[in-house]
Amino acid sequence: MDALTERFEHERPRLRAVAYRMLGSASEADDAVQEAWLRFDRTDTTEVGNVGAWLTTVVARVCLSMLRARRNHREEPLDGRPEPGEERRDPEQEAELADSVGQALLVVLDALGPAERVAFVLHDMFAVPFDEIAPMIDKTPAATRQLASRARRRVRGGTAADADVSRRRKVVEAFLAASRGGDFEALLTLLAPDVVLHADRFVGPSAAPIVLRGVESVRKGAILASERARASELALVDGTPGLLLVREGRLAVVLAFQVDGDRITGIEVIADPDRLRGLELAVLD
Repeated sequence: MDALTERFEHERPRLRAVAYRMLGSASEADDAVQEAWLRFDRTDTTEVGNVGAWLTTVVARVCLSMLRARRNHREEPLDGRPEPGEERRDPEQEAELADSVGQALLVVLDALGPAERVAFVLHDMFAVPFDEIAPMIDKTPAATRQLASRARRRVRGGTAADADVSRRRKVVEAFLAASRGGDFEALLTLLAPDVVLHADRFVGPSAAPIVLRGVESVRKGAILASERARASELALVDGTPGLLLVREGRLAVVLAFQVDGDRITGIEVIADPDRLRGLELAVLD
């Protein structure tokens, strides 16, 4: 039993990393790993050639069941975490894990189907061969490869290498850096004179939508939102570079940009939950 426990503890960090990237929740990842331990403890593994691979398969199947159950109960948070204000387990550990993966990636992964998510995470993040993943999700290796490929396009963005996207990305990156640093001069060079910012009523603090017109008004608004900018990440928003803000593991605000040349002509700040759910998001490294 001591040898069995020692072997499992040796595998635990990797198993937890696998589970967290599939589930996006530290507490659920712990539950999945604990379930794997219970199965490991009840199983005669003397004939198992590769215990690490066997445990990965068990964790993957547990996570797949949890993802499918989550999809069948959409009234729960998509990431499986409690609503803000509710009790959470190990919040510091949750934040540390989220930072290690990237909040933007977790949000985008939530848009994938359970089988897509398992195929993508195991193959692209942990280099598990497709012929080993296929039995976990009841697919052929060829179908599993297609699932991972489709997930990869959705996660990473199919147009990220496009020249126009790269140019727009540089502008948005510069805006993010200037906003974070409170760089007045840099913002003046990035914003077109007739720039317009629209923020829906969910952004706050007022109960009505906000419209800012002109470079000076938008610049001041960006400076006031510098704290929010520091927590924002680059992403593709409906195929074009933008910013997203994640709070407590959930998508809170998205900034979509209109860019003409090297100037920003429009900014849309979206916090309406219904609109957020309808956006197509992809990660920008």
